[in-house]
Amino acid sequence: MARKDELIVGLDIGTTKICAVVSEKTENGIDIVGIGTHPSRGLRKGVVVDIDATVNSIKNAVEEAELMADCEITSVYAGIAGGHIRAFNSHGVVAVKDQEVREIDVKRVIDAAKAVAIPMDREVIHVIPQEFIIDDQDGIREPLGMSGVRLEAKIHIVTAAVTSAQNIIKCCNRAGLNVIDIVLEPLASAQAVLAGDEKDLGVCMIDIGGGTTDIAVFSDGSIKETSVLGLGGYHLSNDIAVGLRTPFDEAERIKKKFGVASARYLPGDDILTVPSVGGRRPREVSRKILCEIIEPRVEEILTLAHQELLRAGLEDKIPSGLVLTGGASALAGLTELAEEIFETPVRQGVPDHIGGLQDVVRSPMYATGVGLVLFGFLQRTEHGQSLFRIRDESIFGRVKQRMRDWFYSEFS
Repeated sequence: MARKDELIVGLDIGTTKICAVVSEKTENGIDIVGIGTHPSRGLRKGVVVDIDATVNSIKNAVEEAELMADCEITSVYAGIAGGHIRAFNSHGVVAVKDQEVREIDVKRVIDAAKAVAIPMDREVIHVIPQEFIIDDQDGIREPLGMSGVRLEAKIHIVTAAVTSAQNIIKCCNRAGLNVIDIVLEPLASAQAVLAGDEKDLGVCMIDIGGGTTDIAVFSDGSIKETSVLGLGGYHLSNDIAVGLRTPFDEAERIKKKFGVASARYLPGDDILTVPSVGGRRPREVSRKILCEIIEPRVEEILTLAHQELLRAGLEDKIPSGLVLTGGASALAGLTELAEEIFETPVRQGVPDHIGGLQDVVRSPMYATGVGLVLFGFLQRTEHGQSLFRIRDESIFGRVKQRMRDWFYSEFS
């Protein structure tokens, strides 16, 4: 099935699932045309711990997306998260040549701001301008063409462990994919679920995934803080499995079907039939006991996120409130519990600003995948590059062979 428009693919490499989202560029933006998901077997807390298992999971998710979209995928925007992520703000100053800010001046001031010592085992994955200052006039988002003699820039720098980033790229390459760019997952999720007016007024987004909880704070239209906590929905399921002595897969099912963030929000005290381990007979357990197992871990995740906000001094900078997203944010009662802890309005964030299979991806579990394709769309708009071709056996045979030859020459 031939299409004239370009395709953009986001690959969310998560702790509990791999998700590939295929989008098509249209006149009005992007349409989602294919989705593929597969359980993730080779990651822990967002970091690759088994390359072969991760490669197999990526292949299965990509093949499912290819079948739905009727295309062949060779390049992706990959997400990265994990406790190794570190982010900080920096500041640079330069003199303006000819008393008018040009592109070269903007480049120079950003280079000056990012000229900070980075450990050898870390690499910069994002440099994001927050605001520019010209002759003490602050709050400038686009300085080009303005007059002045002194240009300052405030930027947000995100770094990752070199080995973790390399392992993600290596897994994608072994799955036959080229990684166009690595994107911090909370930035991608924010692209999908936050509205422009929320970013302007000030908002905190918390993406509760399988193995990590990602935090991003926006104010005055720019990113102010990003951080990653090594806790997520996996830990909730593990607590249930241990507390109820049931297999992990059953604990995951029970969490999704019967779990509530706090026993205070239970409509009634039902009795659940819980499978046992080792061939033992199933047992009957009160739903209130299930909630008492879940509540401490949920409170821990939200409290740690609140402490990150306090540490950054941004608690008073989010009048728009809190936006919860990610697969684990679908837990019943989580929004109400978050409102109690943060003392601010809370809503659940689902992907927006898209067309096509919109009804399918309007779930918090797809926030990062959709955000990755939105990020790719913005990059493509800036650079005007065409990185995909629709299914053509001879072309793709040659492309895959070149990638295979390159990979073996690099890693053999």
